[in-house]
Amino acid sequence: MDLVRPRILSLACLLLCGSLPAAAAALGTSTRSAIPSEVQQIIVVDYRAFNDSASARALKERMTTPRLRQFEAALRRAGIVPEREVEQLTFASFRSKGQGLQMVGIAEGSFTREAVVRRLRMKGIRPQKDRLAPLYPMEGSMVMTFLDDSALLFGEPGAVRLALEARQGEIQSVNSNAQISELMNGMGEGAVWSVLDGAGTRNMVRSALGESSQLTNSESLMKRLRGARYTADFSRGCEFNLDVITSDSFTAATLSSLFQAAMAVRKMSAKGGEKIALESLSVESDGEKLKANFRSDEERFQALLRSDLFATISK
Repeated sequence: MDLVRPRILSLACLLLCGSLPAAAAALGTSTRSAIPSEVQQIIVVDYRAFNDSASARALKERMTTPRLRQFEAALRRAGIVPEREVEQLTFASFRSKGQGLQMVGIAEGSFTREAVVRRLRMKGIRPQKDRLAPLYPMEGSMVMTFLDDSALLFGEPGAVRLALEARQGEIQSVNSNAQISELMNGMGEGAVWSVLDGAGTRNMVRSALGESSQLTNSESLMKRLRGARYTADFSRGCEFNLDVITSDSFTAATLSSLFQAAMAVRKMSAKGGEKIALESLSVESDGEKLKANFRSDEERFQALLRSDLFATISK
């Protein structure tokens, strides 16, 4: 269920899957209404041009999860060609009382509900009756349903039902979450963009720092992390930008120093892909934010993807 990736050298690998040169858009009304309020992380990926960039194709091949492959297979079963007809994918993880962390996905594209339903009927696939919407069985244990004519909601049945309850106003949606809404302001410019709440941010930072988090009063520092957001672009190699929002400038400066110290230690013995990653990563504080930037040209990024380091951190 985790959407983030571990260790400081994987800051540029926090993506659930690959990305592409075109910009991922802001969340539409149908998508926002179907995401429950208690969000841990939202990831938005422009999906249509996966094949437009060698780096994007390579990253997608390395990091696409079994669940995403399962979803792609289910779309093809319904007569949808993901590479041509899916334009944007949104993944949201959220907390639910009594059910723990849940995740749903929303696919938007050029397909139509009428055409998809017709193809499903021709294949003998019938929806399960549910009080909120018809739920079509997918590969494995997932189900899917339509939010509008060209937006599909998918996930485990319990998670999908919670998303539908949010859409119907039976529980609060992300529109009522002021913190996440503020983090999303101005997002939509990158090929991939994501926002995390405070708890999700703390998990990410602990994983990224690893043993280096023990260099200071880690838990006191973690409590002052408010959220995070990142964007990624692959139009010229790879560029990844991460902002971690803290409670004050002192916390941001301390966190920046921790990351810089961890990087300095690693650089002393770095070789191959690890050296490429460290040379391409910069970290600094800016007011109440920690800002991390990973930038690499096509050749160096491809070398990083082929390295043993990437194989380790992307598991």
